[in-house]
Amino acid sequence: MSANEGTGAATKGVGRAADRAAPPRRIRDVDALRGFALLGILLVNVQVMAGPYADLGARPGASSADTAVAWLVTALVSGKFYLLFSFLFGYSFTLQARSAAREGVAFGPRHLRRLLCLFALGLAHAVLLFPGDILMTYAVLGLVLFAARGMAPRTALRVAGLLTVALGVLLLGRGLLALVAPAGPVPQHSAVAHTAAAYLGDPASVVQANLGQWRGMLAGDLLFAPHLLAAFLVGLAAGNHQVLADPGPSRSQLTRLLRYGLPVGLVGGVVEALCRNGPLGARWSDIGLAVGVLTAPALAAAYAGGLLLVLRTGRGAALRIGDALAPAGRMALTNYLTQSLAMALVFTGYGLGLYGRIGAVAVLAGCLALYAAQLALSGWLLRRVRYGPVEWLVHTATRGRRG
Repeated sequence: MSANEGTGAATKGVGRAADRAAPPRRIRDVDALRGFALLGILLVNVQVMAGPYADLGARPGASSADTAVAWLVTALVSGKFYLLFSFLFGYSFTLQARSAAREGVAFGPRHLRRLLCLFALGLAHAVLLFPGDILMTYAVLGLVLFAARGMAPRTALRVAGLLTVALGVLLLGRGLLALVAPAGPVPQHSAVAHTAAAYLGDPASVVQANLGQWRGMLAGDLLFAPHLLAAFLVGLAAGNHQVLADPGPSRSQLTRLLRYGLPVGLVGGVVEALCRNGPLGARWSDIGLAVGVLTAPALAAAYAGGLLLVLRTGRGAALRIGDALAPAGRMALTNYLTQSLAMALVFTGYGLGLYGRIGAVAVLAGCLALYAAQLALSGWLLRRVRYGPVEWLVHTATRGRRG
């Protein structure tokens, strides 16, 4: 997840040979967007880690405030920020390719070592901390991204659109079938209680629970892989055009993202929440997912455009919003894994054992506090060292040497 900016050509369709002599540097917009995306990732992941109910508003005894907060997270956050994160993964792929070309080394072996390191980290993450890990999926899809590296930007955008539409149609078809089919079995209280007991047990019990949850999530990972790949390809196309390099998108371009993306994305998010969180029943869930898949890219783009506009305003500069977000984005992998560690210590038998015992409002407040701490600590650490600890590990593995 590095955003080291190089300006040479690395692979077909990436950069210009005349720029190879330019020194590497960071792109603040890439780092700031990634730092911003960390909050959305946290708000979604905590839904899995805080209790056996994916919708914290559906927890028995949930207050109306808990229900409202969970509803808003689905409408405004779920499915949006992992797209932004994935877009940035594809964009950073082009930066890493240019960096390899500038240094005169083969990009393929370097990229493969990076993916192997991400896969190993993801495996440990899923088993020990969070069964909803995304790093292994990124590692596998990173191979597809490498194969597509020479794809023309327009072709990449068309393929991304086709993947998104195909997934949306598939989910819509499944949802329509669910509406006319007999209602499926309702999860038994005993199964929910068993999951809660496992997460409240000793560390071995927590690992077993993670493994059980992970096996259940693999089908979902496979189903939504096209959505991630689509975002990768959009990032690849944007990176090949160096969209986020200085001076970056114009104010009019960013305004258009907001003007068109915000209403489409918000309407889609509201429909998704109505289907998945109520008042519509569980049989509407896939309909909601289909609408979310098709409209989430618009809201993710609007969020990105809105943040970039804020960074370019006098008020944004005065508040140093970019300076707060960019360090967190530079060490996004460390922060992503640290979020899971903190949540595991709060909710499972590793620590406080509050699994299933906290409502959505309290969970949201805790997430905001954790995110604020990560912003502060990231800035403090990167004033002293070049990389976050996990970034240093990945950097070393990628290059096959220390330094």
